[in-house]
Amino acid sequence: MEREEFLQVYRHSMSHILAKAVIEIFGKENVQYAIGPQISDGFYYDFMLPRTLTNDDYKVIEDKMHEILKRKEVWTRKEVSKEEALEIFKDQKYKTELINDLPDGELITTYSTGDDFTDLCRGPHVSNSAELLGVAFQIHSASGSYWKGDEHNDQLQRIYVYAFPDKKQLKEHLNMIREAMERDHKKLGPQLEMFMFNETAPGMPYWLPRGWKTFNALLEFWRGIHEEHGYQEISAPVINNQRIWKLSGHWGHYKENMFIIPGEKEDESDYYAAKPMNCPNAIMVYKNALRSYRELPFRISQVDVIHRKEKSGELNGLFRVQEFHQDDAHILVAEEQIADEIGDIMDIAGEIYGTFGLSYRAELSTRPDDYMGDIEVWNKAEADLKAILDNKYGEGNYEINEGDGAFYGPKIDLKMKDALGREWQMGTIQLDFQLPLNFEMKYAAQDGTVKQPVMIHRAIFGSLERFIGILIENYKGAMPFWLSPYQAGVVPIREEHNEYAKEVVNALRKAGIRVEADYSEKNMNAKIKTFRTFKDPYIIVVGDKEAENRTVSITVRGEKQQLHGVSLEKLVEMCQAMNESHSNDLIKEV
Repeated sequence: MEREEFLQVYRHSMSHILAKAVIEIFGKENVQYAIGPQISDGFYYDFMLPRTLTNDDYKVIEDKMHEILKRKEVWTRKEVSKEEALEIFKDQKYKTELINDLPDGELITTYSTGDDFTDLCRGPHVSNSAELLGVAFQIHSASGSYWKGDEHNDQLQRIYVYAFPDKKQLKEHLNMIREAMERDHKKLGPQLEMFMFNETAPGMPYWLPRGWKTFNALLEFWRGIHEEHGYQEISAPVINNQRIWKLSGHWGHYKENMFIIPGEKEDESDYYAAKPMNCPNAIMVYKNALRSYRELPFRISQVDVIHRKEKSGELNGLFRVQEFHQDDAHILVAEEQIADEIGDIMDIAGEIYGTFGLSYRAELSTRPDDYMGDIEVWNKAEADLKAILDNKYGEGNYEINEGDGAFYGPKIDLKMKDALGREWQMGTIQLDFQLPLNFEMKYAAQDGTVKQPVMIHRAIFGSLERFIGILIENYKGAMPFWLSPYQAGVVPIREEHNEYAKEVVNALRKAGIRVEADYSEKNMNAKIKTFRTFKDPYIIVVGDKEAENRTVSITVRGEKQQLHGVSLEKLVEMCQAMNESHSNDLIKEV
């Protein structure tokens, strides 16, 4: 069977086997079963059970599933009326609710596995459980879930199961999961003293000194590229009156995701909001002066803090936060400049992602249901972006996400793969004819007329917090030299070597290298262990011989052999070369 067919049929069929197993174990009168869809690496099923599941239950359920499969039961599909369906599932609360939610005349189908288990399902499914005997599966967790995802509804227990066509593929996936756990930035970040969270500010990271050094190194790299491409960086207020958000459309389309702050009058006319996006600020800067066609493209970049309200259950380390720095840019262009400008943005994305050795692809996201503005303007914007992607990648060589655009314009999303092959939504390029219209943005055209510019919203990292979280996992905490919090750790062997160690530190600092040293009375091995724990790229040891010859011994991260007799001048040269190259590799020999 083809892999795609497996994903659509086998995993979903296996979820029915899971439901049948749970019912046989706990008794039909004690189980309410809800929904059981396939997911990217298997499936899950939601239940109301008489008690909370434990890890000891997993093996019991798996064994029962194997037992059911060996029965080689026939699967029977049946079309039923709404009344018949309600009768079949009269004792099942959640199935009854799903049936009642269906419009009159809707085709309703059930699937029976053997004679004693029937589920409400569109299918398709296998025709006999024998077809599932080769499937490799493993229960990996059970967690609480709200019915229909609503915290006001019943809390159910969700059983997650990995499922693959054979044992080899399951084993490979389990190894990948194990590797991902070892790379988990939520574990590595605090261990490396890069960031922390505190319950007083949910989803709002504290950047610790080491992490802030990496943050600023990444930002400095980003700024250098944008200077070369003609961007002007600004900073703007974090809180704005609701008037600006009403004009931009955020108040009507995005208010539920905004942190609202009452003003002095304590009525909506005087409400403020912590900004969830930077675009209105960029517009205010553009409108601060009369603009000419000579100033276009007018490129504004900013990395201000923005806030977006998220449900507590959706927060996920640096990946899903409520406060973050977005590497935003807003470009005002004449219509005839759109293609060239987006081409330049794609070049910037390629340069930045390529520096990290990360591949990416583009997707076009089109008009959502809650769009703002005139549909003809939307059609033109979508056609423009499609033509740009056709030109760059060839027609049909990119995906289209229907209805996934921003409320003010279609967009190109850039999706990037990491070392584990996981894909992340990163950059975005959004074409916007609406906000320039709403804010009455103008420029003096070459022919003497006054015209309206087009706005391009774009981000490359998306969120610096999220991007750093991805990098921590991609590099397993061992960041490239140029991004490491400290690039070198200096270890004087004994106290009498501290003076020379300070000379080494000063020479590196003057050269712009981030360096730390341990002048304590701890023994050499303890000092080295500390710097290894923090994954410093170079550990520099100095003793009698090094002080006498004005050299150093270097242990390169990941290498067992030391580099001996490296002159202080050569050390500085090596480190500067690593910083300037933005290489992902370390110099391991001199």
